[in-house]
Amino acid sequence: MFLTLITALLAGAPAPKYPVEAIAPALRQNAHAVVRADDEVVTVKSASQLIETVHRVVTVLDAAGSDDYGQLVVRYSSLRHINYLRGAVYDAQGRLLHQLRPAEVHDQGLGDAGGSFMTDGRVRYADLRQPATPYTVEFDYEISSENTLFYPYWQPQHAENVALEGATLQVTTPTALPLRFDELRLPAGAATAPVVAGNQTTYRWHLSAQPAVEEEPLSPDIDELLPAVHLAPATFEVQGYAGSLASWQSLGLWNYQLGKGRDVLPPALTAKMAQLMVTDPDPRARARKVYEFVQSSTRYVSVQLGLGGWQTAPATEVATGGYGDCKALSNYTCALLKAAGLPAYVALVGAGSDQADVRASFPSSQFNHVILCMPLAARGPAPADTVWLECTSQTDAFGYMGTFTGNRHALLLTPEGGRLVATPRYGAQANRQQRRTDLWLDATGSAKATVRTQRVGLAQDVYAQLLHQADPEEQKRYVSNRLRLNSFTITSLRLAAAPVTKPQALPGVVELLGLELPGVATPAGRRLLLEPNVLGRLAALPAQVGARQTPLALPPASLTQDTVRLHLPAGFHAENMPQPVQLTSAYGTYTSTCTTLPDGTLQYVRQFETHRPAGPTLPAAKYPEYQDFRRKISQADHAQVVLMKTEA
Repeated sequence: MFLTLITALLAGAPAPKYPVEAIAPALRQNAHAVVRADDEVVTVKSASQLIETVHRVVTVLDAAGSDDYGQLVVRYSSLRHINYLRGAVYDAQGRLLHQLRPAEVHDQGLGDAGGSFMTDGRVRYADLRQPATPYTVEFDYEISSENTLFYPYWQPQHAENVALEGATLQVTTPTALPLRFDELRLPAGAATAPVVAGNQTTYRWHLSAQPAVEEEPLSPDIDELLPAVHLAPATFEVQGYAGSLASWQSLGLWNYQLGKGRDVLPPALTAKMAQLMVTDPDPRARARKVYEFVQSSTRYVSVQLGLGGWQTAPATEVATGGYGDCKALSNYTCALLKAAGLPAYVALVGAGSDQADVRASFPSSQFNHVILCMPLAARGPAPADTVWLECTSQTDAFGYMGTFTGNRHALLLTPEGGRLVATPRYGAQANRQQRRTDLWLDATGSAKATVRTQRVGLAQDVYAQLLHQADPEEQKRYVSNRLRLNSFTITSLRLAAAPVTKPQALPGVVELLGLELPGVATPAGRRLLLEPNVLGRLAALPAQVGARQTPLALPPASLTQDTVRLHLPAGFHAENMPQPVQLTSAYGTYTSTCTTLPDGTLQYVRQFETHRPAGPTLPAAKYPEYQDFRRKISQADHAQVVLMKTEA
């Protein structure tokens, strides 16, 4: 290394930087990339402006890390400006290969050609990927932000198979504008005491030598496992609108005031909604009509233009134009409901099937979506209830949240301020799948099958999207990719909405499937060996190698019921059938039986109901116990029927 440095100096070339050989062997283990440095400096200028400076160096060790770490994407908008973006790439020995030129920094808008996304958001991106690994990229950029509702979020190591050599975070803020922060999973000594100099206070954090992490089966999202610091102001200002993050109440009040006075409807529409109070005295039925009116007369268009990312468009504009984003459509629906005599509240929520719930102890802007909450007072025998409405969908069922916004907290926006409340949590009975399979087996071991599957609640979420949005070939591909079969042909497929039997029933989708199953049974002389649980087998979990490091995150509670009727080929009878199985644990219950019906048909019935703990995760030490429960289920799912051909 010393000789290399002397040679470089004599030749007038830049001294080598970040040689790969300098990385500790422990940090290269199981790593596709190593973050050599992630140094971020945040300078709060005022309640309405901050500057973020980032210096990031990553060594890409192999091709698997190149796409994610050999390039950089930085977002900006009318409230967020890029002051500069620089970059360089070095070879394995640390020699400079290339300095990023301004012409190589590309600029692109975030809107889409279809017109469903209106935004002033753009990105600048630079690509320094190299054909051969290892290599090292170095990026420097600076952001000036006039949106202090959002402070930067620091998690220098944020993906699987990425190690961290070193990282620092420094925040300097006027002492009169105190910093709020939430430290998550930091090692001891990562934070230093704040330093006050004049009227400024500086906070510092550092991380060093963090090895690469590999996700374990059923572990939480990797972001929830690695060290992080969330930052937020005590007070902020966006385009002249000042607010406080001292509490959820104050954040909700700021958002409420942004929309105040924007819920006025055209007089004719107000009168139309008021008429519903005469024609539909039942509040739930009246609310359903309002919701169906919104679904039939509006469409979703995202609007992210400056303050428009948080301030709703007036209800009159939605009524006239017939479109709006989640804020506008929720505000519009809220105005319609109020005109129909039904009080409701707009609510902020973090949406997404994999979205973590808000950190309730750290009031801050943790939301990306807006929905509607409508409390219903008790009326006669009907108890008090709360109806939640997704106002951006033209097909979602009335009152259903699903995996997108259910089972988490939302922030109600009221005249008194914000209030954190829970959205619906769906249990096993609300997340169920019931399947009936008829299997006509022939003497060679092949079969034809008809399958009727009804999915309800969370189990139908994706299938409802297929039903309303996808063409038949997309539907077929999706279903085909999820059949746990070695060889099959789909001969027919039809999806339909399940019939609604009760006013408060959860939505469902019925799938009718025709299959040809070559070799589904194994011939063995005069016998056929068949696992009657053709479609519902649950795989065992992999064995844990070494001590488990991460908590156990179980899927939502669910109920799965399978009935298989096996129509035997002529001349065959059941020689041996699986014994009944019943399993009970803290994680669920499982039963399976196989019987002979009066007409000679074999009937296999399986039911599996899962439980979910009250908290988001279970301790890592529970994994062997849960793994053993799953192993027993998998073993029972593979039980065989032995069919014997009667001798002539």
